[in-house]
Amino acid sequence: MMMGWAILTIIPAILLISDTALFPLLPLNSLWAEALFWITSSGTAPYGVATVLFILLLSYQRLGKSEFISLFLTISLGMCTTLGLNHYLKPFFNEARPNAVWLEQQYLLNTTNFYTLEKAERKTQMAASLERLEHAETDLTLSPLVKQHWKNEIGFAFPSGHTLFAITLTMIASYYLLLAGYLLLPATLFIWSISMGFSRMLLGMHWAQDVLASTVLGGVISLLSLFFIHKTFPYGDRAYTYLSTKLRQKRAALKP
Repeated sequence: MMMGWAILTIIPAILLISDTALFPLLPLNSLWAEALFWITSSGTAPYGVATVLFILLLSYQRLGKSEFISLFLTISLGMCTTLGLNHYLKPFFNEARPNAVWLEQQYLLNTTNFYTLEKAERKTQMAASLERLEHAETDLTLSPLVKQHWKNEIGFAFPSGHTLFAITLTMIASYYLLLAGYLLLPATLFIWSISMGFSRMLLGMHWAQDVLASTVLGGVISLLSLFFIHKTFPYGDRAYTYLSTKLRQKRAALKP
């Protein structure tokens, strides 16, 4: 799990150090862009709730009762922490999104004025900017799905709430599943987390530093949530012992 977290951290770190921007790299009217939109939507309300429930269902089928309860409590704690932290940090850092900066470079938006407006007014102004974009002389064309996404995502950039959500959920679920001896589902979750970070950058929603910080924060929140639940609830330790024993038995059975 820690190795996976390191890999997830290294990718945006390389992009940040090399000063590589992924937006506007991809044609945003392509099938690839729409695929990225659906990946990013798996972390957007209300689809994000469905994602959590789906992972809980898969975990319920693979874990014992006490282990699943521990998983459920840890995910609940982790999700509440990420939501609160994301809500506090965005207005604190007051960072403009890459797509808003790009629109400003095309003389279609004034980010200084834009981020002082109320949410409803920002949506109206973003919609007006995108209408003007359709008649502007630029190489960037948005598909209807991406255009609607730009209209809805009018908050600040730092940190990436989607990445924070994906990393925290992946780390916590993988902890229990790996101890139970399951590898495929955790590997799938880590690939999903990587794809989430890339989707946020390629769609113009976040900078590399946003994704990097969210990856680090998500890992820390996951570890602290696991520590808190295991120390607070007695069955947490029993679940850990049970899962560890089960994993050792599976490893022993694989040895010749």
